[in-house]
Order: sequence, then C-alpha cells, then structure tokens
Amino acid sequence: MTKTKTSLVTGERVVVAVVVSRVILSLPLSLISHGFSLFLLCLSAFLVEIRAETSPFLLSRFSPRRGASSGILLGAVTLPSVMLSKLVQLTRAISLHEAEQDELSHVTMQYWAASASCCAILIYLSVIMSQAKKTESLSSSLWLTRVSLTGTVFYGVACFVSLSMISHTGLNTSLKMLWMLFHGLAAVKLIRHLLCTFPSCASIGEALLVTSGLVLYFGDFLACTIAKICENLIPVDLVSVSYGIKRSETGIIVQGLLLGLLLFPMVFRCVLHIYETFLRKRDGGQRNCNDAAKSILFFVSLVFFMVLAVPSWMQFVHDFHQHPFLWVLTFVFSEPLKRISLCIYWVLLIVVSVSRFYSISRSSKVERILLRKYYHLMAVLMFLPALVLQPKFLDLAFGAALAVFVALEIIRIWRVQPLGEPLHHFMNAFTDHRDSELLIVSHFSLLLGCALPIWMSSGFNDRALSPFSGILSLGIGDTMASMVGHKYGVLRWSKTGKKTVEGTAAGITSVMAVCFVLVPVLASMGYILSQGWWSLLLAVTATGMLEAYTAQLDNAFIPLVFYSLLCL
Repeated sequence: MTKTKTSLVTGERVVVAVVVSRVILSLPLSLISHGFSLFLLCLSAFLVEIRAETSPFLLSRFSPRRGASSGILLGAVTLPSVMLSKLVQLTRAISLHEAEQDELSHVTMQYWAASASCCAILIYLSVIMSQAKKTESLSSSLWLTRVSLTGTVFYGVACFVSLSMISHTGLNTSLKMLWMLFHGLAAVKLIRHLLCTFPSCASIGEALLVTSGLVLYFGDFLACTIAKICENLIPVDLVSVSYGIKRSETGIIVQGLLLGLLLFPMVFRCVLHIYETFLRKRDGGQRNCNDAAKSILFFVSLVFFMVLAVPSWMQFVHDFHQHPFLWVLTFVFSEPLKRISLCIYWVLLIVVSVSRFYSISRSSKVERILLRKYYHLMAVLMFLPALVLQPKFLDLAFGAALAVFVALEIIRIWRVQPLGEPLHHFMNAFTDHRDSELLIVSHFSLLLGCALPIWMSSGFNDRALSPFSGILSLGIGDTMASMVGHKYGVLRWSKTGKKTVEGTAAGITSVMAVCFVLVPVLASMGYILSQGWWSLLLAVTATGMLEAYTAQLDNAFIPLVFYSLLCL
C-alpha cells in the first residue's frame, strides 16, 4: 500500500497540481467553464500517466527517451495553462478598454484547440493501452476507463457551452466544434509520426507538448489561408487577420519561414520522387538519383521553395507591398546603427563562444551538461540587452535563427553533401544524454524557450516581466541551479535524482535578485509594472521546484510554466 501511494505522489505531479490550481483560482467568473475543462484535462492526464507507467506496453510500442518518465501530465496541461493565463490577461485588458472582444474570442478558440489536441492524444493513448495484454486486474482497468470517458464527456459539454457563448449562430458553433475535432485528429496523427519516426528522441510528454504546439501553429496558418480564400465562410474569431489585432509583418514572416521549413521535407520527397520517375522513364531502367544529384536538387528546391513559394503565401495573407525579404532589409536598415551593431555583437559573441566551447568539449573532462550551461549564460548576454532595447528586431532575429537551425538539422539528418557529415560531427560535440544520433533538440529547445514568451507577449501586456520568463528561467535560474548544485550540492531532492536543494535555492535566489535589478530598469523605460512581489516569488519558486523534480527536457517546459504564472 505504501508503494502505491509513493508512486502516485511525485514531486513533478505536486508542482503541476500547484501550477494548475494557481491558474484556476485566478480565473474570473466568465472563465469558469475553461477552468473546469482544465481540471478535467489534468485529471484525465493524471490517470493516463499512472496507467502508462504501470504498463510497459505503451513505452515499448513507442520507444520514448531513456531515463525520463512519461511526462504525460506535464505535457498535457502546459500549453492549455499558458493559453488560459493569456485569457486571464486579456480579460483584464478588456476591463481597461485596452483590447477588443474579438481578440478574446480568438484566444478562446486557441485555448480550446490546444485542449482538444491534448484531450485527443490522451484518448488515443488510453485506447493503445487498452489493447495491451490483461496484466492488470479487470476492475482497475474498468474503473480507469469509466473515469476517462466521464471526463471526456464533461470536457465536450464545457467546450460546447463556451463556444456557444462566443458564437452568434448554431452554424458557427458547429463549425468551431468541427475545427476542434480537426485539431484533435491532426494531433493524434502527428504524435504517432513523431514517436515512430524519431524513437528514443523524446518522452511522451515532450512529444505531446511539441505536437499540440505544432498543430495549433499549423491550424492558425491554415485558418488564415482559408479566411483569405473564402472570407464569408469561416468564423472571424478563428483568425486574427479579420479583426483588431492585425498581424504584424514580423509575425507573418516568422510563421512563414518556420512552417515552410517544416513542410519542406515533404515537398522535397515529392520533387525527388518525380525526378527519379523521370530518370527511370528516360533510361528505361531502375536508375536512381546519385548523392551529388540529390544534393544539387535539395539546395535548388530549398532556395526555390523558401525564396518564391513561401514569400508568395506571405504576400497573399498580408498584402505586402514588396517582397517580404526586401521588407526585412528595409526594417533592419530603418535603424541601421542600433540593429547592425546588435548583429555584429551577436556574430562576434557566437564565433568566440562556439570556438572556445568546442575546443573545451574536445579536450576537457568538464561534464557536457555543465558545459552547455555556459550557452545558457551566452543566451542571457545575447537576448537580454536586445529585449530591453530592440524587442521588435529580436522577434525577427529569433525567427531567422530558428529557421537556420531547422535548415541545418534537416541537412544533418539527411547527410546532404557536402555539409551533412561535417555538421553532424560538429553538433555531436555539444550533445548530452537527452540528445540522440537521430535528432538533436537541445539547441532548438533553448532558443524556443527564450523566444516563445517574447512572441506570446506581443499586443497588450500588463506584466512587464513575462517576456523575460524564458531568459530568466533558463539563462539565470537553470544555469545557477546546475552550477551551484554541481559544485556545492549535498542534499538531494530524491534518492535517485541528481538535483540538489542547494542548487534549487541558488536558482530561485538568483532569479529573484535579477528581477530586483530588472524591475527598476523597466520602470524607468516606461513599461507597465503591476506584478506583485509575492506572486512573483510564487512563480519563481514553482518554476524552480519543477526544474528540481522533472525528468523532462526543462528547456521546453520551464519557460512556458513560468510565463503562465507571470501572466496571472
């Protein structure tokens, strides 16, 4: 009996419960149905996680990352909690007449889309585990199934009620429910593809977070495109181009770049298949394309797709008056001294740091995980001054950096000549146990962890520290926790884990110290400061405890959890 209780209550689950409770208790009455649905989603994820960790069938089927727990609970509630915190912030904005009701309706749709994706994945995982051999007692399986189905029914009712309240006709409600179903089905399809294509690269919780985020991003892209094609057939609150929060040129360019690169592998496979079919018909045999020809075809296709096809979509949805890349040049040279100087500073810092750390990783016995924390400090040096002085330019720079990372990772995975093999050996110098030969995710997660809070803080933001949540939690808190814990840590949080009480205390203290310095600086620059110090301490402490207990990729979860708590 004691063993069962110990397995049910873990540090990670307790922290998740605290975070979800904090979000729900902060909701106004108008968002009670959303809070009820988040509670049901949390309960369902908790039950599914228990079944997953007591049944080896699911883990053996998908081969998740070794050394990590399933992380299903954390992965399922993170993105919906972020969207719900954003809704709380928008509710305050509407009461102050700083935002339109249509903006709240749009973010409400995003919340339900993210929740629907997570709920559909939980149902899919439950179905997978129900197909396992009956090693559990029949009564236990029946009880878990009934609770899961009951939670799903109540979730559907809460979703229908909420969507009905923001719809003017029954047709709009039906279309929105169909839109939620589309997100759920797409999420199930995508997580199957990710876990099967990249085995041992991510835990189920990490894959769940990535899947729900990608489906939400692709869904927004699709809705935006459909709205331009048939403006009268799609509800206006599905897309933000139809009302007051007009999309910025930077947002459209970043979205086009990232989604274009994510879609490019499918495009290239089609191009390669057509080319090889042409060769077989011309030569009358089974001739395939050689490596050199594939490389040439790859780079030609990449340039054509990213320079012509993707910018055409950008111009279609936003009505650019010039080529988007020319707009980028105009934007950069609109303040040449500040922005060009910032680019030179970034390039010099990257060249010096990467060359230095690469030589250390090859010749030193310093642990990889500790060595990589220096990159977190480098992220602080790069992004913190830019976020204070040039936030709009930093938005664009994050998108460009992520696009470069995605393109290089595609080249590395496919070993595209002549860059693929040297790039693979170079990147291996910066990996640790959380990366695999197949997919290296650490650099993506660090960059995204810093970028996402900044992108999500666009528009109304009465919490000046929320854009800094990624930089503070990863660049300061996580780094100090690792360094102090590694050198001075004695008391461990668990018998099997490596995280120490001293490291966690150092991380929390360092973030609070930086906030004490940063708040007066932001106040002097005219930022809105309405964050209470007690709520800030709660957010920092909860984030530090999550870093101490979770076995998931903390670069992905910690900034989002910190951001959601700061928005409240």
